[in-house]
Amino acid sequence: MARTRKQPKPARRRPTKRADVLFASADVDQLSVKASLPAKFQRMLERLPTKQVCRDAVVAVKMHVGGHLGYTTIPPLFVRLLVARIKESGAKRVFVTDGSDAVWGAAARGYTEEVLGAPVIGAAGVTGRYFHAHKVRYKTLREIEVCGNIEAADALVNLSHFKGHGDCGYGGAVKNLAMGCVTNKTRGDLHHLEGGLAWDPKLCIACKKCVEACERGAAQWENNKLSIFWHHCVYCRHCMIVCPTKAIKITGGGFIPFQHGLALAAREALATFDPKRVLHINVLTNITFLCDCWGMSMRPLVPDVGILASTDMAAVDLASLDLTRDGEPLLGSLPKSHKVLAGRKHLFERVHGKDPYVQIERLRALGMGTGAYRLREVT
Repeated sequence: MARTRKQPKPARRRPTKRADVLFASADVDQLSVKASLPAKFQRMLERLPTKQVCRDAVVAVKMHVGGHLGYTTIPPLFVRLLVARIKESGAKRVFVTDGSDAVWGAAARGYTEEVLGAPVIGAAGVTGRYFHAHKVRYKTLREIEVCGNIEAADALVNLSHFKGHGDCGYGGAVKNLAMGCVTNKTRGDLHHLEGGLAWDPKLCIACKKCVEACERGAAQWENNKLSIFWHHCVYCRHCMIVCPTKAIKITGGGFIPFQHGLALAAREALATFDPKRVLHINVLTNITFLCDCWGMSMRPLVPDVGILASTDMAAVDLASLDLTRDGEPLLGSLPKSHKVLAGRKHLFERVHGKDPYVQIERLRALGMGTGAYRLREVT
C-alpha cells in the first residue's frame, strides 16, 4: 500500500543497558583452598550487595532441595556459606525454603538447620495451603497462587541449581521461582499450558503407528488411548504424519505457552519484593540432563562451570545458557536410547528439542530484566 503522507523516522534506539553478572569459575588454577570454588563463592558474596538486600530483613533463600534418590542438587556447603553471609549482612532472620511437599525429605540430602545454619521451611506452610492468589489472564491460566512464606519475607535470595529440563529446555533462576514459589495447584495449571497435539479417539484405529514413529518415547499407548509425555516431545509431528486416519492434529504453540506461564509465575513471585531486596544466584555444577524434580541423578552433561550471580534474573539465566551452549554431552550423561538432535543451537536444545532461549525472550516481553549482561569474573 502506498504511503499517503511522509512517515517520521524511527527513533534511534538507545543501547541496551547491560547488567553485571559475577562469575566464579569452577576451574582451579593452583593447588590452594583459596583457588577452589567455595572460596571464590565467598569472595563473590563479598562483592554482591548483600547488605542492601538483607539488612534488617527476614530473608528467604529459595532453592530446590530435590527428592528421593537424587544427589546432584546444590551441595549444602554452598548454602551454608550463603546463609552465613546473609547473617553477617544484618538480616533479622533467614530461612531456606522450597515446596512444602519437598522440604519433608530435605534432610536426606543434608539440608538441615544444623548444617545450613538456618531452618528449612515449606514455602506454603505445613499443609501446603498458605498462599496468596494473584490474578492473571493468559490462556487457561487465571491466577497464580504464590506461597505465603515467600510473600511474608522482606527479601529473597533466589539460589538455583542450573540444569537441563525436558519441559522448558533448562531449569534456572526463572523456574526456581515459577515452580517453587507457587502451590501444587498452580504448578498443575502451568503444566496444562503445555502441549499442542489433539487425539481423536473416534478416528483412531489403534494401529499404534504413532508410538512406533516417535523417536523420543513421548507417544505412549496406555489404557487403549494415546497419551503424550510432553517432557520428551519435540513437536516433530512424526506421529501426525504417519497416522492413516488423521486422528492426530497439531493444535497449539507447543512448549512456548509453558515458557510464558513460567515467566508470569516468576513475575508474580517477585511482585511483593522491592527489586533492591532480591538477588539471583545460579550454581552451575552437576549440570544434569534431567531436573532435580525427577528424584534421581545421572552423570553431568558437561564439566562443572561455576557460579553466577546478579540482581537481574534474565541476565543471570542468559549468561548461564551462554556458558553451556557449545560442546557435546559427556560420555554416559544420556540414556543409551536417547538421540542427540542435529542442527540445534544450544546443548540443551540438542538433547531436549526445545530452545532454552525462548524463556529469556518471554522475560524480556514482560519487562523482567534486559537480559544483556557484562560478565565480571571473581578471582
